[in-house]
Amino acid sequence: MAVLEGEREILLTPARALEERLNGVPLYIRPQSFFQTNPQVAAGLYATARDWVAALPVTRLWDLFCGVGGFGLHLCRPGMELTGIEISAEAIASARQSAQQLGLEGVSFQALDSTRFAVQNGAVPDLVLVNPPRRGIGRELCDWLSATAPRWILYSSCQAATLMRDLDALCDYQVRRVRLFDMFPHTAHYETLVLLERCAPGDAG
Repeated sequence: MAVLEGEREILLTPARALEERLNGVPLYIRPQSFFQTNPQVAAGLYATARDWVAALPVTRLWDLFCGVGGFGLHLCRPGMELTGIEISAEAIASARQSAQQLGLEGVSFQALDSTRFAVQNGAVPDLVLVNPPRRGIGRELCDWLSATAPRWILYSSCQAATLMRDLDALCDYQVRRVRLFDMFPHTAHYETLVLLERCAPGDAG
């Protein structure tokens, strides 16, 4: 959990959360929960992910490191089962508030460690979306993805070096689409969105 604030929060408004609407989707910012720093670019990031996934036959989706649910709430469509996992209880409260306001069914947001949830869960979704902090998803989650073989992985990364490390570990997947987003103007940092598909037998490499 990437938290920069101190331990004590002093609220200057009776509202428990601030609303931000991206592409018509209400998202809520609470103390000690992550939110994208550039809403205009984030809207483009979420819309791109939505358009990519809309073209895939996905009925079961996991959104790991989901934050306030920005990706999952954009991708969810009728008949889809969405599970969002995030370590921050404040962020999960925001995601649940958005899902309720949108009237979504088949949606579950839980405050858990994303890696622990995945490796201890016997089910395998059609698509796993990951949006980890700068450290990336790490070897344990890469190994789980390789072993359980969901057909698609959608990876949103704010650190190119750890993204490349994780992609190297996911050697049974091929990059189908990739796009950069200038999430942090006037810096050397950027957001990368990558769509991966499980290789057919004999296609690896």
